[in-house]
Amino acid sequence: MDLSLFPRIALGHFPTPLEPMGNLTALLGGPRLWVKRDDCTGLSSGGNKTRKLEYLMAEAVATRADVVITQGATQSNHARQTAAAAAKLGMKCHILLEDRTGSTDADYTDNGNVLLNRLHGATVERHAGGTNMQQQMEQVAERLRGNGANPYVVPGGGSTPLGALGYVNAAIELVGQAAARGLKIDYLVHATGSAGTQAGLVAGLHGLNSDIQLLGIGTRAPKEKQEAMVYDLACRTAEHLRMRGGVPREMVVANCDYVGPGYGIPTPGMVEAVELLARTEGLLLDPVYSGKGMAGLIDLIRKGRFKTTDNVVFLHTGGSVALFGYGEAFGLKGSQG
Repeated sequence: MDLSLFPRIALGHFPTPLEPMGNLTALLGGPRLWVKRDDCTGLSSGGNKTRKLEYLMAEAVATRADVVITQGATQSNHARQTAAAAAKLGMKCHILLEDRTGSTDADYTDNGNVLLNRLHGATVERHAGGTNMQQQMEQVAERLRGNGANPYVVPGGGSTPLGALGYVNAAIELVGQAAARGLKIDYLVHATGSAGTQAGLVAGLHGLNSDIQLLGIGTRAPKEKQEAMVYDLACRTAEHLRMRGGVPREMVVANCDYVGPGYGIPTPGMVEAVELLARTEGLLLDPVYSGKGMAGLIDLIRKGRFKTTDNVVFLHTGGSVALFGYGEAFGLKGSQG
C-alpha cells in the first residue's frame, strides 16, 4: 500500500487535529468521544474533499487541463473546494449544480457554498433534480473541447479510486496519531454519501490491518444501496493500490436511519446535533453531512450502542459554510439580537 506511487499536489493542511470532546462525552455519559478535524484542511474553509482533490488535481495538471468541471447538489462542499483548488492551480472551473431539495429560499440557492463558488471565480449552471449529471458534465466537456479548451472532469464528490486515495492516506494519518498518543481507537464514525470517504477508509484500514471498526452514517441512499456503492469503490480502490485479496465485505457498514425525508433536507436530529456541538464544543457541523452523521452517533450512544470505555472518533468532514443556507431550519432566519 505505497501511496508514494501516485502523484499528489499539496492543497491542504495536514495532519488535521485529533481532539477530545470532553464536554460532549460528559453530557452523554460516555463513550470517550474524539473528533478528527477534517474541517481544518485549510482549502476554502476546509473539508474532506481537499484530501481527494490532492490526487485528482495532480492528474488534471498531468493532463495539462485548463478547466475543471464538476457537479454536486446546490450547497455542495465538493464544488466549493474544487473551485478553490482550480483557482489555486490557475485553472478555470465550471460547476453543475443539481436541485435535490426543491428549496427556493434565496439563502439556500445563492448563499453559502454557492456564493463561494462564484467568489473563487467558478461559473455555475443549474439542473433539475434527477438529471443525469455525469452525462451533462461530459456534454459540457465536449463543448469546451470544441472551443479549444482542455477540460478535466471530476465526478461528484471526487469519489473515484484515485480520489479515494485521499482517505487511504487519512487512515494512515489517524492510526499514526493514535499510536503517538497511546490511544486505542475502537470506532471511527463519519457521514457517508458519495462513498469516496468511506471507501478510502475501508481500503486504508484494511491495508494497515487495523482493528478500528468503521461506521458510516448515511446521508442519502438506503442502506443496501449505500453499502453496495462503498464496497464497489473500496474494491476498486484496493485494486488501484495493487492490494491483494481486495477488502472484506463485512468492513463496509452503513447506518442509513438518519437520512430523514431526503438528501439535504433538515431533520430534528440534525438540528439538535448542530446546536449541541456548537454550544458544548465550539464546533460547527454542517446541515447535510456531518450534522446528520453526528445525529446518528448521538442517537446510537443514547441507545447503548457503545461501551462507556470505548474510544469513538467522529470524522468531521467540514462544510459549515452551508449553514448560511439553512438559517430557517434553526429558527435564525431574519432573527435579531
